[in-house]
Amino acid sequence: MSTVIPSRTQSPAAAPAPTARPPRLLDWRLRFGLLSLIWGFSFLLIKVGTGAYAPFQVTLGRLLFGTLVLVAAMAVKRERLPRGGRTWAHLTVAAFFLNALPFSLFAFAELTIPSTLAGICNATSPLWGMAFSLVALSEDRPTRIRVAGLGLGFLGVLTVLGAWQGFHGLDARGTALALLASLSYPVGWIYVRRTLAGTTHSHLSMTGAQLLLATAQLALVTPLFTALPAHFPILPLLAVAALGALGTGVAMLIQYGLVAEVGPTTAQMVTYFVPVIATVAGVTILGESLHWTTPVGAAIVIAGAALTQFRRKG
Repeated sequence: MSTVIPSRTQSPAAAPAPTARPPRLLDWRLRFGLLSLIWGFSFLLIKVGTGAYAPFQVTLGRLLFGTLVLVAAMAVKRERLPRGGRTWAHLTVAAFFLNALPFSLFAFAELTIPSTLAGICNATSPLWGMAFSLVALSEDRPTRIRVAGLGLGFLGVLTVLGAWQGFHGLDARGTALALLASLSYPVGWIYVRRTLAGTTHSHLSMTGAQLLLATAQLALVTPLFTALPAHFPILPLLAVAALGALGTGVAMLIQYGLVAEVGPTTAQMVTYFVPVIATVAGVTILGESLHWTTPVGAAIVIAGAALTQFRRKG
């Protein structure tokens, strides 16, 4: 459930000179597992939050708590927000496609579909990303393996949805919203790569500004379509707070460290564990039903997504 500006947006020329890294409190494998758990449980938290609050309210709360975590991290590290009207204009677009839009779509989707299905739909993001990058990014050349992965991944989606059964028992609207949410991420990533590559601002500064802008966008939209809740049930409110503080804010900080330590290729493999954890959480905690097509289709989606990221060395 990636929400950050990928490390590839910074060109080698703009990258800081290597410095000695301070010792880590946790091994990167433990942080990798923690990030997988946080993002995997995010879909459960969305489901709990939308049980009492409107989707836009859940998204606004998520962005607000996530922004507070990033702002606190920036204060500790004495980072400043980026400068320049052009940068802020591009970040406004990035905030929409990487945060405001997909977060809202997932919240609306989970009104009618289980959190397990939403988590699996999120795993299709690398598939959409490859399909778009072949058109929009000249440096991404198709290979037989990557094209095969694309086809395999979408076959997995059809398996999850039970296409041969005519999508019986499936809420088409909710599923479409979840797939659109996963599609929004690569649109935002590609936009960032084409417009903000080579920036001299730190990733923490850029993403802090991005979340701030996304929060402002939802703050404008939410009052137009929702009314202030008459009651504030504590469990859904805690779910929204955890979704923002952990699933957005802390998760971003963990991913920063992983990308810096083991590189973006290894760090992005967390995407393949998220649907597994989302499925286990939804079934065991929320009691959601699980048909055989869900785990089988999810495994095919994950395998296809992994193949689309394959690149020959050298």
